[in-house]
Amino acid sequence: MTQHIDRRSADIPSVTRAEVRDAALTLFAERGYLGTSLKQVAEALGLRTPSLYNHIESKSALLSEFVLTTLDNVINDFNKVMAESDGHVAKLRAATEVYALHHATHRREALVVNQDTTHLDEPDRSVAQDIRRRHEKAFRQIIIDGRREGVFTVESPKLASFAILEMCVSIARWFRDDGEMGPEDVARQYGDYALEIVGAAR
Repeated sequence: MTQHIDRRSADIPSVTRAEVRDAALTLFAERGYLGTSLKQVAEALGLRTPSLYNHIESKSALLSEFVLTTLDNVINDFNKVMAESDGHVAKLRAATEVYALHHATHRREALVVNQDTTHLDEPDRSVAQDIRRRHEKAFRQIIIDGRREGVFTVESPKLASFAILEMCVSIARWFRDDGEMGPEDVARQYGDYALEIVGAAR
């Protein structure tokens, strides 16, 4: 629930760019990009709408920042665990776990990416779509390579990769910090599920 702090009557409204970003991110995640106005962001911060422009360029610029920064982090995390992992099983587990962990620990960002990327202005929309395609292709290639060498027995690497990635994406919708399991525990179990899906030899 977004908390509203009225700063409009203050002599010098005190708000930082980080606070503006945080309020906008929360509202985008809760209501969607199209369902959120800058007036609502300002109200959440106890400001008048014109005051926001001291900290941001536009609403669309905020969306671009959220989406592109998040996708860059996903790719960087993926590349890091790939460099640290050896073998098809280890690579698939690591790729799944880091993606699952991202969706458990950065739920607002994940929700915005998955529901609002199509609302980006060009060229950012094409850039975002290209990053997502590269991640999906690299993830699928792990399964293709493992199947080729007989480590995985799944019939369709494409369908398997889609199932695993979508399974991870769903975490952002249901995970709660006060739940029975922590993010690392969820990520570990999702790594197990991924290996089951591809038919990894035990």
